[in-house]
Amino acid sequence: MDGAGSGVWNDGSVHVDDQVGQGVSADLAAFLRNADDDRPVKIVSSVCGECGGRVFVVLVDDVEGGAERVCTGCGGRAFIADSAEFWGEADPGEAGCPCGGGEFETAVTFSLAADGPVRWVTVGLRCEQDGLCGIYVDWKIDYGPTDHLLALA
Repeated sequence: MDGAGSGVWNDGSVHVDDQVGQGVSADLAAFLRNADDDRPVKIVSSVCGECGGRVFVVLVDDVEGGAERVCTGCGGRAFIADSAEFWGEADPGEAGCPCGGGEFETAVTFSLAADGPVRWVTVGLRCEQDGLCGIYVDWKIDYGPTDHLLALA
């Protein structure tokens, strides 16, 4: 599987239980998987709930942990995972690529504990201008249940 479709990867570099959602580019999926620990992950593409857009300006708070995405197509805004709960305490900045680009394909990696709950959220971005991938923020989840987070990419 090339990473663009949904399903489970097992090419030797990923965990047998990893899942990569539809719409995540192969480059970004591979980058995110290689940057994570040995736990199984779910990698989910960010999609605008208003227009279906997949390119965003992303605000990140790397101190508290959290991110908000703004669709470049319609301006629709959405918080990633549980970011809304802590955003009032955040001091976010706009993510930027070293090339100067500021619009990104966005995907979220949910690292899972052995018994299934989300333990870490990692926001990965792929620059629309030069294709460079990077992790811009991640944070630990230390509560449960966590299933609701998987729908908040």
